[in-house]
Amino acid sequence: MNLPSRTPETLFFQNAAGKLYYQPGGFVRLSWSADRAPFDVLKAYYAQVLALMQSTGTRKILSEHGQRSPLSGPAQQWLTGEWIPQAIREARARYCAIVEGSDPMHRLSTQSVVSSSPSGLIFQRFNTIEAAENWLLAVDLSK
Repeated sequence: MNLPSRTPETLFFQNAAGKLYYQPGGFVRLSWSADRAPFDVLKAYYAQVLALMQSTGTRKILSEHGQRSPLSGPAQQWLTGEWIPQAIREARARYCAIVEGSDPMHRLSTQSVVSSSPSGLIFQRFNTIEAAENWLLAVDLSK
């Protein structure tokens, strides 16, 4: 979604999991596809998220879930046990805004990831992309 009030973003990567954008306002935006992607495709997508964060120096993530299917148990475990700690360690990830998906099962999956994640990444959940962007733009990385 490209809103007139914000700086145009750049598509960095896409695969069956979704599209990955860089928003010059200081964050990466994950726009998920509705189909459940195979685990290896999901891992490749997250590898690109990490690469984009490292190359731009951004420490903020906006994950737009939309119609995304719930993550499998192994994907949730990998995300909380491996990828999030790696993103905190290697890209200094600090803030993650989540725009809620429409599927109630997806919301439960998201809650499981948020509650199981290591400290160091601050999550906020939103109903709209505008609210998520406003929060990310307002957070102070010096704290």
